[in-house]
Amino acid sequence: MKIGLLSDTHSYLDPKVFDYFKDCDEVWHAGDLGDVSLLDELEAFKPTRGVYGNIDDTDVRRRWPLNLEFTVEGLHVFITHIGGYPGRYTSRVRQLLDDTKPGLYICGHSHILKVMMDKKRGILHMNPGACGKHGFHQVRTLLRFDIQAGRVENLEAIELGSRG
Repeated sequence: MKIGLLSDTHSYLDPKVFDYFKDCDEVWHAGDLGDVSLLDELEAFKPTRGVYGNIDDTDVRRRWPLNLEFTVEGLHVFITHIGGYPGRYTSRVRQLLDDTKPGLYICGHSHILKVMMDKKRGILHMNPGACGKHGFHQVRTLLRFDIQAGRVENLEAIELGSRG
């Protein structure tokens, strides 16, 4: 299964997303969608999973949860918007990770693309950075990867261009 992962669109969905994710089976969004119309666009394009972020209004929050937990192709996945990264988790997420024991933990919020292992917990952490134009990031980013037999493979970081 091929996944396109994005976050922090902040009401701007770059048309290049549709080219980069054209071969993906699903699109996952790690929060701060912004305008709910972007959710409609993504869902019309591909099956879409996501969580709401701190800037999302009640329209988005009615359709997406704070946390999302599921298993796909044998990989247990946990997604939330604000959660930190290995060694710097929020207390809420640290407890959820210890309770749910996912193989892949995804968050957004920082606008910083980061992929790293939590060796202590055996969890792969991903933050796709921000693909919208609002924030302090300089380059808009996405992640694309495959999930096969419970493992992430063929991970690609994609740059969409400058924020401005």
